[in-house]
Amino acid sequence: MANASGFFSPSVPSLRRRVQPSIGLYRSGFCFPAKISERVFCSSTIEGAEKLSPSQSRVPRIVSKGCKLVGCGSAVPSLQISNDDLAKIVETSDEWISVRTGIHNRRVLSGKDSLTALAVEAAKRALEMAQVDPDEVDLVLMCTSTPEDLFGSAPQIQKALGCKKNPLAYDITAACSGFVLGLVSAACHIRGGGFHNVLVIGADALSRYVDWTDRGTCILFGDAAGAVLVQACDSEQDGLFAFDLHSDGDGQRHLNASMKNNETDSTLGSNGSVLDVPQARSSYSCIQMNGKEVFRFAVRCVPQSIESALEKAGLSGSNIDWLLLHQANQRIIDAVATRLEVPPERVISNLAQYGNTSAASIPLALDEAVRSGKVQSGHTIATAGFGAGLTWGSAIVRWG
Repeated sequence: MANASGFFSPSVPSLRRRVQPSIGLYRSGFCFPAKISERVFCSSTIEGAEKLSPSQSRVPRIVSKGCKLVGCGSAVPSLQISNDDLAKIVETSDEWISVRTGIHNRRVLSGKDSLTALAVEAAKRALEMAQVDPDEVDLVLMCTSTPEDLFGSAPQIQKALGCKKNPLAYDITAACSGFVLGLVSAACHIRGGGFHNVLVIGADALSRYVDWTDRGTCILFGDAAGAVLVQACDSEQDGLFAFDLHSDGDGQRHLNASMKNNETDSTLGSNGSVLDVPQARSSYSCIQMNGKEVFRFAVRCVPQSIESALEKAGLSGSNIDWLLLHQANQRIIDAVATRLEVPPERVISNLAQYGNTSAASIPLALDEAVRSGKVQSGHTIATAGFGAGLTWGSAIVRWG
């Protein structure tokens, strides 16, 4: 039976029951007999291929490789906006916001900052922690819904890092689920593509799409960047145990920032359009959100996803050291923790100081927890992202 991750794995009747030792369960969800898991597979036999070196051969290979998280970093803008500051703009108060969301402050890009610069700073710190040179990076994944170029920001990050070997760099757009999708994508590139060092960056500047007169949304969002270096390792050291990913386009109506056309008065549109081409400049609307529906979606779907990922990993909630959710709302975090029976002391949250930073929220919170000594090498983390799309997903990972 195909699981939601897209891979095949045996059904596990109980979360507390381990996978039978006769089966070698790949951390990605692949399942092979234990003896076969150590072999290298070729997808076909091409005459003369055996005469080529591994670097010359064009035969695709599946190698028994794992991946691990070895470095993290983060960066936030200098401008801080408190609840009291927002109370001067809209009818609200620090108490009203904090009770409903758990947020007290958020960081916002000003004229002195750029999202790309934040992403570069976070990436550099992750590389420094991992003791990896920029030239050793094989791939840069920029998880963002707010790139500073229509065609993506990842190549500019690769350039700013000084990666002289021109590694592949591309953007992943999945809103608040973006970083989890980035982790899974990094694992797939390492396990199936032979990549060794993959930078996964979550960075968003949703303040650029906030209506600051809308009390329902302006209190929630902040800007930030966080990064993790995912590195190839032996299968025995694999640090991505399982994952579970989903989307539901029907829920887009509850959370979106849709394209709109701004009419122009000139005969030709601002982009020089002619004939029957729409004569208008396209842009995106401010964030539109039905908070009650998004809340219901999160508290229902997120724990289900984490439970599914735990089941695929052959683990239970008692096996994890930390629960790290997308930092959207403290009430959501608390509700999911209660459902999973994770005590408050094992829940990571920095929402109060940064608000909802979209794809940056998980790596930002992880970086603070690692650098403070809370998360240590060998700790198991259940993490989940959820948001616009609607998209949601979870991953069970080990730090270090």
